Amino acid sequence: MVSHDIYGVVIKGGKADSAAELKVSRLTTVALGIIAVLLGIAFEKQNIAFMVSLAFAIAASANFPVLLMSVLWKDCTTRGAVVGGFLGLVSSVALTVVSPSVWEVTLGNPKGSALFPYQSPALFSMTLAFVGIWLFSILDKSPRAAKDRAGFLAQQVRSETGIGASGASGH
Repeated sequence: MVSHDIYGVVIKGGKADSAAELKVSRLTTVALGIIAVLLGIAFEKQNIAFMVSLAFAIAASANFPVLLMSVLWKDCTTRGAVVGGFLGLVSSVALTVVSPSVWEVTLGNPKGSALFPYQSPALFSMTLAFVGIWLFSILDKSPRAAKDRAGFLAQQVRSETGIGASGASGH
């Protein structure tokens, strides 16, 4: 995703060659590997099942509200989805860090000093994501928002029946 979508399409405007994309892919893989090892060392005292549940809470806060609203709500816009998903992601990560499980257990701060009293942020961060999608979608009066709203019915029919779906892309 990083090499093709972000580097190739966004940064290079669709004009990146496959050798450059491969180099970016390798660098990204090494960087993510280093980050994973460092996080593994930092969180070695945590229960693995609990850590998986926190990862799911973060993913659910960033992805689920966007998926649900874009499929079921006709007024969802691209801007609303991006801002809401970002709010869900940032709030879930931030609340996870200041929760007792990370703030006290992993970072070693005194017991009772956590800024967020709950173990999992999902209830709060998902709510923030849903509200963000709703608010930024209804406030969006851009031409892109009008196009998003106008295309909802066709997207709904295509997603539920497959009618109008095209073949695979050429890349």
